[in-house]
Amino acid sequence: MQRRKALGVIAGTAAASFTALPAFAAETGRAAGATGQGKAAAKAGYTFALDKNVKRTSVRFKNRYGIEVAGDLYVPKNARGKRPALAVSGPFGAVKEQSSGLYANEFARRGYVALAFDPSFTGESGGTVRDVASPDIYTEDFSAAVDFLGLQKIVDRERIGVQAVCGLSGMALTAAAADSRIKAVATASMYDMSRSMARGHQDYYTREQRQKVVDHLSRQRWIDAEEGTAARLSHEVPFDENGNVAPSDRVLPKTLPADADPITKIFFDYYRTERGYHPRSINSTTAWTGTTPMSFFAFRQMTNIDMLAPRKALLVAGADAHSRYYSEDVQAKAPDTVDLVIVPGADHVDLYDRKDLIPFDKLDEFFTKNLA
Repeated sequence: MQRRKALGVIAGTAAASFTALPAFAAETGRAAGATGQGKAAAKAGYTFALDKNVKRTSVRFKNRYGIEVAGDLYVPKNARGKRPALAVSGPFGAVKEQSSGLYANEFARRGYVALAFDPSFTGESGGTVRDVASPDIYTEDFSAAVDFLGLQKIVDRERIGVQAVCGLSGMALTAAAADSRIKAVATASMYDMSRSMARGHQDYYTREQRQKVVDHLSRQRWIDAEEGTAARLSHEVPFDENGNVAPSDRVLPKTLPADADPITKIFFDYYRTERGYHPRSINSTTAWTGTTPMSFFAFRQMTNIDMLAPRKALLVAGADAHSRYYSEDVQAKAPDTVDLVIVPGADHVDLYDRKDLIPFDKLDEFFTKNLA
């Protein structure tokens, strides 16, 4: 029950206006090499240092809905010939300057062309309503990223894969099942956001609670329509001690309470400290639009996971991660297609940037074999 409440605390802790954090250049105080940043100061608003053998270029492309998606293209310096490529995104509520960029940077160091991108409506990507999530459009963004990669002269169209982190992982697997141009897909700290929003952590919502969430979202639609605005509220709706929905206008508290639960602590340690803070990250500064869960109730992900075969997926999860069950359940549904790697001593957030724990060698081996 503690973990279930924790997920609510992450979304439901009340907080006042945001107080700016110190400059990016300050050290995090973590051990050198433990995270993507280590002792190296983050450069130009990124939470990790660009590898000296990698070139990063800001790019823009459109998805099939006409929304402009913002990305960073990471290419090995002095690369020759056609290269394998990866579209990279996640976590849910993060931006390309955070974890996905770190992954793209590492893969480019290893010889891949890697595209880290902000999902539609977030970060530097387009979309009139800001910070709204759509499982349909986010799934499409992966295919749009494949479009872009396949148009690059340096990319081999037959060797394009996807790497997703946390909450974009479900969308990545959904995209791969429907888009056979994606030859392989890997995830880290996978979340199924449709399941999370519609069922609660470890499916703890009762039928009555699910109805209360639906009623809450429906009332909020009237409020937004009347006021002509999109309110910011919890995307994973918590309940108070009386059994009533208790949304907040922040994902994470401004300051960490002394009695904060372990899950809130690990998310806070990434998004609200210099380790992973970014001013465009929803998780660092604000909350999603309050009606975001409606589309996730309506759009179940990975229902066609069987269509991924004979292509392969590799799911990576921390042994101590509260989200581990998502990866285990997907692997159980498609054991011949999906492999699972459990990282000892790692929690959910460790796989965002702890390069001493992220199994990049295994991921590289997986993509090398399946993008051959």
